Amino acid sequence: MAVLPAQMSNSGGRWHLYVPLLNVPVSLWPAHEWPPAAPVPTLAERERVLDALGYSIPAQDEWSWTEDSDIPGNPATRVRLIATVTVRPVAGGTR
Repeated sequence: MAVLPAQMSNSGGRWHLYVPLLNVPVSLWPAHEWPPAAPVPTLAERERVLDALGYSIPAQDEWSWTEDSDIPGNPATRVRLIATVTVRPVAGGTR
C-alpha cells in the first residue's frame, strides 16, 4: 500500500490537516479545517479526520513538529508550526 505524508499547520488562527498528493491540484487534496481559534487538535481528533478522509496512521508512526516562518532567516517574523505523519490509504476508503 502507498505511504504518503499528512501535514497539519496553523495559518491565520485556523488548524488545517491535509494529505498532499503529487500531480493533483492543491484544491483537490484531501483536507479538513478546524474552526478559527480552536486549540491544537488532539491525536484522537486528527485520527478521526484522517479516517474520514480515507487514511490511517501506521501503528509505529508518530507526529513530528517543525517550525517555519513567514520570512525565512528573519527571527522576528511569525512562527508557523507544521506537524507531519506518515499515512496509508484505508482499503475501500474514499481516496
